[in-house]
Amino acid sequence: MNQREISGWVMYDWANSAFATTVVTAFLGPYLAALIAERPFALLPLGPFQIEPEAFYPFCVTVSVMLQFVFLPLLGALADFTNLKKRFLIGFATVGALATCLLGLVSSGEWVLFGGLLFILANFAFGAAVVFYNAYLPELAPPEAQDRISSRGFAFGYVGGGLLLALNLVLFQVLADTAVAVRISLTSAGLWWLLFTWWFPKRRLVVRETAVSSPNHLLRHTLKQFSQTLRQMTSRYPRAFKFLLAY
Repeated sequence: MNQREISGWVMYDWANSAFATTVVTAFLGPYLAALIAERPFALLPLGPFQIEPEAFYPFCVTVSVMLQFVFLPLLGALADFTNLKKRFLIGFATVGALATCLLGLVSSGEWVLFGGLLFILANFAFGAAVVFYNAYLPELAPPEAQDRISSRGFAFGYVGGGLLLALNLVLFQVLADTAVAVRISLTSAGLWWLLFTWWFPKRRLVVRETAVSSPNHLLRHTLKQFSQTLRQMTSRYPRAFKFLLAY
């Protein structure tokens, strides 16, 4: 096993967990709701609908997850049957990190829709990058070592994401202007994600030559796998399937 490459893989969890903790869990949802509430009309018009301030962020999460539901199976096939894993991992991570950095520009209610679009893009890119990240594991280690390496990645992710969140919470407490503190925190998560992605996985992950499947084969395989998964879930795990639909 290549320990240098393994360390690069593990450190991607350190990099992207800043987005999960600082942006998704802690700051963005309440911040967007507060900006919407400051508008002359608290309800946010979105086509024929009117969205409550507290519902806008969950709405954006739903849209990004629906996009993942549609596109991630195809990306999974690309990860399994091409040698593009590193390119797509770094590419999606970079897009997600830059979109996260731009969230720091959302400073008033007029920018809320822009912020929602940035989050949808960042969260989709986050999920897409994880597909290629996970696809690397079988190339890094034999089956008996994969659980140990995967656990190390989770551990580094918790530490990295928790460390940046702790620093941002301190900033939120000590800075007089909490809105500025939130914007700095959002931008810091994007910079953290970008910096550690380019410093570790970008430099250490190896591109391996593999037999590349044709686009038609990839599409057929993706649709076949997707339909098989749906049939198995509806027949064997109907409650889990209903839970996913509700989510």
